[in-house]
Amino acid sequence: MTVEHLNELLLICSLVLLVAVAAVRLSSRSGLPSLLIYLGIGIAIGQDGIGGVVFDNAELTQLLGYAALVVILAEGGLGTKWKEIKPALPRAAALSTVGVAVSVGVTAAGAHYLAGLGWKQALLIGAVVSSTDAAAVFSVLRSVPLPARLTGVLEAESGFNDAPVVILVVAFSTAGPVEHWYVLLGKIALELAIGAAIGLAIGWLGAYGMRHVALPASGLYPIAVMAIAVSAYAAGALAHGSGFLAVYLAAVILGNAKLPHAPATRGFAEGVGWIGQIGMFVLLGLLVTPHNLLDDIAPALLIGMILTLVARPLSVVASLLPFRVPWQEKTLLSWAGLRGAVPIVLATIPMVSDVPGSETVFNIVFVLVVVYTLIQGPTLPWLARRLRLGEGEEAADLGIESAPLERLRGHLLSTSIGPTSLMHGVEVGELRMPAGAAVTLVVRDGTSFVPSPATVLRRGDELLVVATDPVRDAAERRLQAVSQGGKLAGWLGTTGTPPRAEERRVRRREAG
Repeated sequence: MTVEHLNELLLICSLVLLVAVAAVRLSSRSGLPSLLIYLGIGIAIGQDGIGGVVFDNAELTQLLGYAALVVILAEGGLGTKWKEIKPALPRAAALSTVGVAVSVGVTAAGAHYLAGLGWKQALLIGAVVSSTDAAAVFSVLRSVPLPARLTGVLEAESGFNDAPVVILVVAFSTAGPVEHWYVLLGKIALELAIGAAIGLAIGWLGAYGMRHVALPASGLYPIAVMAIAVSAYAAGALAHGSGFLAVYLAAVILGNAKLPHAPATRGFAEGVGWIGQIGMFVLLGLLVTPHNLLDDIAPALLIGMILTLVARPLSVVASLLPFRVPWQEKTLLSWAGLRGAVPIVLATIPMVSDVPGSETVFNIVFVLVVVYTLIQGPTLPWLARRLRLGEGEEAADLGIESAPLERLRGHLLSTSIGPTSLMHGVEVGELRMPAGAAVTLVVRDGTSFVPSPATVLRRGDELLVVATDPVRDAAERRLQAVSQGGKLAGWLGTTGTPPRAEERRVRRREAG
């Protein structure tokens, strides 16, 4: 590649990114999933489109798809709230193991007996499409106000189920007979255990290091956090464990560790995640040859119907039998099993392994993902409203950015009061910040001023809080509590400072 070729490539890539960014706006207004637009861009510049670009490198697509999936899982983990997924972990784990097994078996049986595919192809398709797509789920959940218990299940499931599915697809893509089921189950359990252990260890060590090391520039924090998350994937994969599970767990720990410049880190990760999604979908659109899809449309629609209306609901019911889950939530979980780029990327594994009929598997998966994402994505908000699961608006968590002051042994906390925050109308003195923390500056309508205890906070205000090291966490918890519970948070048993401890502290202040 010459410098001239590099210039042309940079121009094309930048134009594709700009079109894709504009497409996000279009998809948010129309309800059309953005991944379909990205795939359309890839098809449009491909060999059957206006660009005429010939691209058929399945191995390169698989490698870049893996890299993009690592970034997407890291971004999803950083944005996952531990308090939401903690109660959902048992259900998510069941969906990611028992649910995957049921989905693979039912879909493969339907593909074999109803669509007429051989068992090898049927099992591959069943395994490939049994994974919900993290990018699609995280994207849809941003626009659908579901209860935290459902959001936690869907987020955790999409982060967990990639690991066993990848193992199954690789096993089914090997030459010769598939291993005995008990050997395969043991292998899956071992890889998941190794990946989980490495992800938790690297996440904890990374969070500890980031909290105790002051970097010379704020822009280095997001880079370091993403590097730690990606290293968890690499270490897990090199140890013959599940790298995908490792990166997701490490990112969850980092995202909930109250790191310095946490909002900036999440913003950086979200931007990198969008680039990963755009690049992956456009590349998959380039890889597909539209005129070769015609013969596989009918079996794809049939298998997709089996997956959506039979396999996914059965997997949800079977997985959640030990739990008391209302039928409305089971219905929504059944419909919210969104497929996206992950199944298409996984469909390249048998192509790289030269499995007979792998191109048919890829084409069926591609058509299935496009059609059923187009159906499920836009209708999910409507179904949530019909089931009375998407109603009501809760106060969002308060985004607090922390910058360490190493010499002064303190921290600067900056936050803004959002439209749903119950901090609106609260006086600064009513925040009842812990001793050692104080609101030192308020920015309102572009004007900065030092507040008094009687200053009433308003929506859109930006606050600067100074806190010493020992009370930094308590100050953050107090701000979060008031944002979600109002000025009486703590007194009424909501999150924040316990009422009795707060009462004793106020009395000591009044006495002294």
